Amino acid sequence: MKAHIIGAGMAGLSAAVELTRAGFAVDVADSAAQAGGRCRSYHDPQLGRVIDNGNHLVLAGNDAVMAYLGTIGARDRLSGPPHADFEFVDIGGLYRPPRHSRESGNLSRSKDEDAEGERGVPAFAGMTGGGSEALPFSRWTFRPNDGVVPWWLFSKQRRVPGAGPLAHLALGKLLVGGKADTVADRIATGGVLWDRLLEPVLLSALNTDPREGSASLAAAVVRGSLARGGLATRPRIAEPTLAAAFVDPALDWLRSRGSDVTTGKRLRALVFDGDRVTALDFGDGPQPVTGPVVLAVPPWVAEALVPDLTVPNDFRAIVNAHFAFAPPPGTPAMIGVIGGTTEWVFAFEDRLSITVSGADRLVDTDRAELAALFWTEICAVHDIDAPLPAWQIVKEKRATFAATPEQDARRPGAATRWRNLFLAGDWTQTGLPATIEGAIRSGVTAARLAGR
Repeated sequence: MKAHIIGAGMAGLSAAVELTRAGFAVDVADSAAQAGGRCRSYHDPQLGRVIDNGNHLVLAGNDAVMAYLGTIGARDRLSGPPHADFEFVDIGGLYRPPRHSRESGNLSRSKDEDAEGERGVPAFAGMTGGGSEALPFSRWTFRPNDGVVPWWLFSKQRRVPGAGPLAHLALGKLLVGGKADTVADRIATGGVLWDRLLEPVLLSALNTDPREGSASLAAAVVRGSLARGGLATRPRIAEPTLAAAFVDPALDWLRSRGSDVTTGKRLRALVFDGDRVTALDFGDGPQPVTGPVVLAVPPWVAEALVPDLTVPNDFRAIVNAHFAFAPPPGTPAMIGVIGGTTEWVFAFEDRLSITVSGADRLVDTDRAELAALFWTEICAVHDIDAPLPAWQIVKEKRATFAATPEQDARRPGAATRWRNLFLAGDWTQTGLPATIEGAIRSGVTAARLAGR
């Protein structure tokens, strides 16, 4: 029997892999020019490099991710520290003379850069004097221990500086409460621990202001990571690109087993008859189907194709920036940024990239202005002295659903009232916010239901 997967993002690919394992012949179709969805990678001519659509992080305790990568033979495509070490830097009000200098070479520059001089010395609004190191600035590493028993709470060298053990233990309150609770309903949303750990981490996990974010979704993230100990919380980054880890090996695996994966093919309509989907219309007339259909498309597409389907209808943006600049030796692969617009800086062999979550306030900002701002902050974070290199800004206005209790309640399950139609996507009811782990989990759930 043939199964049809509509959508070749992470949810669709994981469903295709799971159904192939179950013995189905699988046909995958996606409207985009390439597979991968939000995890796609592509060659950017402006940078002269292959970049990811966005910067995505997984954790060692993401069981669905690890099982998926194990099946397609790509677990070795993730890298990360042997322990759960999360570096942070506070650049609020910071000015520091950079140590790493780089000749400008053949680099593009923004219109306003020359006003700061040839060396492109980083500066921040509100600076009170050049070269002053008296302004607020600090670096620290959050380092939970490997095991489940959290003895790191009693080590000043491991917990968030300025926050004692009791402040950290209060995080347990996040795990208990009602489905309609926001994070602010369960825990204090202020103070050192909030500012230096909880807010940046929960913002990146929820892609929503964590104060209004679903406490249940936030708690699910904590239960799957920190509550399981440091080993489960270790950050893992795809190398050299997302596609090289999550997409290309899956396509090779599927095609080697006879599956057909077609891009540039948009589903126009589903044909229903009674309690089944009987045909798919890609614009050239209905094509009969007898087997299961997994719809792994964005929620607004699913809503247009499936009658009376309730889906999330409020979304949040993500802004990513990529810079053609090889990081200095010893640059951490990832560092959290406090006190700036940039939230996370990622260092790859041939580029530096940043991510801003919940970035609706930035989507209408001029791209060159954003590039100059982000580069200034990168220079401060990594003590770099170099003019603005070639850059690319990627704005995703509807990157994820808003992870609020109200939107979480609108997420449908994988099963539908049609016996052979199933839904997959990080926007379905996975119990997690919109993450790679949630997307892959949704594909597995849909495939297992379809295979019954």
